[in-house]
Amino acid sequence: MAKELKDLTKRSENYSQWYNDLVVKADLAEQSAVRGCMVIKPYGYAIWEKMQQQLDKMFKETGAQNAYFPLLIPKSFLSREAEHVKGFAKECAVVTHYRLKSSETGDSVEVDPAAKLEEELIIRPTSETIIWNTYKNWIQSWRDLPLMCNQWCNVMRWEMRTRPFLRTSEFLWQEGHTAHATREEAEEEAQKMLKVYADFAEQWMAVPVVQGVKSETERFAGALDTYTIEAMMQDGKALQSGTSHFLGQNFAKSFDVTYLNKENKPEYVWATSWGVSTRLIGALIMTHSDDNGLVLPPKLAPIQVVIIPIAKNEEQLKAIADKLNPFMDDLKKLGITVKYDDSNNKRPGFKFADYELKGVPVRLVMGGRDLENNTIEVMRRDTLEKETIPVEGLADYIYKLLDDIQANILKKAKDYRDAHIYECDNYDEFKEKIKDGGFFLCHWDGTEETEAKIKEETQATIRCVPFGFEQTPGVDMVSGKPAKHRVIIARSY
Repeated sequence: MAKELKDLTKRSENYSQWYNDLVVKADLAEQSAVRGCMVIKPYGYAIWEKMQQQLDKMFKETGAQNAYFPLLIPKSFLSREAEHVKGFAKECAVVTHYRLKSSETGDSVEVDPAAKLEEELIIRPTSETIIWNTYKNWIQSWRDLPLMCNQWCNVMRWEMRTRPFLRTSEFLWQEGHTAHATREEAEEEAQKMLKVYADFAEQWMAVPVVQGVKSETERFAGALDTYTIEAMMQDGKALQSGTSHFLGQNFAKSFDVTYLNKENKPEYVWATSWGVSTRLIGALIMTHSDDNGLVLPPKLAPIQVVIIPIAKNEEQLKAIADKLNPFMDDLKKLGITVKYDDSNNKRPGFKFADYELKGVPVRLVMGGRDLENNTIEVMRRDTLEKETIPVEGLADYIYKLLDDIQANILKKAKDYRDAHIYECDNYDEFKEKIKDGGFFLCHWDGTEETEAKIKEETQATIRCVPFGFEQTPGVDMVSGKPAKHRVIIARSY
């Protein structure tokens, strides 16, 4: 194996460093010249593109349409919704001037004081304000509803502590913004989009998630309810992987967005917003990968199958290519992405290590003996198991194998997650066990005081009131008061 490729920090030794190593060594991303920002490299961006393509299809099936709104938001817009500006004020990047001036020699530049903006502009941390200011012009009557837009874009939140994909000052995401005639329609939309995210996470990312609703403290700024999907990473920490917000009429009232109902009377519209970001790539890495590198689900892998010929001479290399070309055509017809790596500037061992590091789901190797025997070696990345099989019928075999790999890594992640969900109503026991990670299903009295105490004393937070778990009566483990909910508590990224 190529030592420079395989020399990753082991997960058991330093999980955080293992993650950072893997992002760089697998060619996903690197640090940029701007503090807190990253360069997403072609291989990492190819994963994001596959996510985009599938999510975009799923959004459009719900009736959403893509649009694009400005990057810059007038500062006064944020002030119109008090909770919203309170939630994002500390993270905002502000544009104050529109021009630079250079010295006569051109060796320095500075802000031109005369070019100060009359109103400062905010680089969008999220787009509710600029979009609702726009929706005011688009919505007049009940016939204009529902209005359902999504945009793919970048946002800026000035973060102090950053980590590639998980938390960066600039990141890529999609944000959906919908307007509805009734509260019931808006709440239904918010919950529907949560299910879209959960389906994508489980069926495409092979990441099992817990769906639920956030506590009031953990809600999106300006929302009445925030619905969330929470995934468990291999260190037992939670990663919020997607959110959908019921915004009520807060933004409609702030921007005076009304419609005439069927009785020709004005009413404020009801709103939702929902989004996922490049953080999903971080979830993908930390849920499945191992000490050898990435483990990618076949549905999102940029390269699903790599073929490496090993030949003694050019004549044998050509014979292997002639043997495998029809097979590669068959794979492509099945919609499978294939790379045939016959480059002669790298040793086979280096190639094996490189594609293993990059998480390519299936590796095929054909040498001289395989050529004679009409066989090929198959290795699956999820288990590292190898077998030698006949070339005949290979395309159908690989098609089924990719499905099996997708199902297997979901099962492995789900088994791990389920084994690390604990019922707990003893605070001393909780404080000890939370150090090792996991999701703790606990009774909570519903107060901010209890929530704050848990966070201060254990660095854990209430992730959500989960759906799919029975809400049994009980007593809060901290306050001893009757519980209002059973919640999932965990340390998180």
